Amino acid sequence: MPGGGRKFQKGQSGNPAGRTKGTRNRTTIALEALLEGEAEAITRKAVELAKNGDTVALRLCLERLIPVRKDRPIRFALPPIETAADLTKATSALLVAVATGDITPSEAAEFGRLVDAHVKAVEAADFAERLAALEARTGGA
Repeated sequence: MPGGGRKFQKGQSGNPAGRTKGTRNRTTIALEALLEGEAEAITRKAVELAKNGDTVALRLCLERLIPVRKDRPIRFALPPIETAADLTKATSALLVAVATGDITPSEAAEFGRLVDAHVKAVEAADFAERLAALEARTGGA
């Protein structure tokens, strides 16, 4: 091979044995060894700094006590979606939920994407069913 480099097969690892699952990073292991036995003292110091007005320490403590919620359950009445025609009922329910403040516009947008994916799945299943019926009538020709 020109340049002395190796050429690997596409889709095949250059190191099939690789790192075994669950193997920990050397840096993580070293840091844990450094902090061994000190976690309680460090935690107490962070709390002490937070109590004394250190806003960074306060934020750190609060983030550990009450992590930022990434998602929340959304509860509202969504009409069943069995055909693509039911999509307007579902989007109307989403609009009403936003208008009444039950969900945020961004939550409605995310939910709308889920509804859209469901409609596409319904359409695909309907198409497959119609195709199978057509093939059965024509003898699969």
